[in-house]
Amino acid sequence: MGTMLSVRDLHVSYGAIKAIKGISFDVNEGEIVTLIGANGAGKTTTLHAISRLLHAESGEIEFCGHSLTHMEAYKIIKLGLTQVPEGRRVFANLTVQQNLEMGAYTRTDGPDAIAADYEMVFERLPRLKERRRQTAGTLSGGEQQMLAIGRALMCRPKMLLLDEPSMGLSPLLVQEIFHIIQDINKDGVTVLLVEQNAKKALEIANRAYVLETGTIAMSGNAQELANDPKVRAAYLGG
Repeated sequence: MGTMLSVRDLHVSYGAIKAIKGISFDVNEGEIVTLIGANGAGKTTTLHAISRLLHAESGEIEFCGHSLTHMEAYKIIKLGLTQVPEGRRVFANLTVQQNLEMGAYTRTDGPDAIAADYEMVFERLPRLKERRRQTAGTLSGGEQQMLAIGRALMCRPKMLLLDEPSMGLSPLLVQEIFHIIQDINKDGVTVLLVEQNAKKALEIANRAYVLETGTIAMSGNAQELANDPKVRAAYLGG
């Protein structure tokens, strides 16, 4: 199981504010790795720097042997690294089907392969098939999250960057979304998960990194961290 994503000495600033202060971490092929931490710790900023939605001040990011440090964002998607953004960001005025089409926008492998992936997404997320002609803005929060994941799957990712997928969802829907993430991972997609619900994230992850004010405070096996008294007190309410 080789290293798929490598982040080394990453620094990101918003003007004079240092948001990320020299973090380094790896994600291995086939893993679910989670970044947990309080609001403002730098979790989303880290994902944005990896996918080049933000420009890093310094540091190196490598994915599947390719340097991402100065790469354009659309080229990163073509390499197989796709982000599911915080807040879903679906195209509210387009239908479910049209949103999925947008996910395949950069693909060049032909209509037959893309059509097969529509069916794959509908099989994995049958609620989207039922609503394929419905405008995305009329879907529930959970359905919009499923659509955001389905749209990302249409890119044929090797790795998904998931940013707060459970935000604003009922406990029942949170459970469903996390089952979907596990199923996607079992099918061979590596996952880097940013999640405020640290308990659920640690339940499904292989490894975890704890971010505190732009630095990595702790890292290790997810279950071991879930049982660590400091992590329990700070993030798990116990």
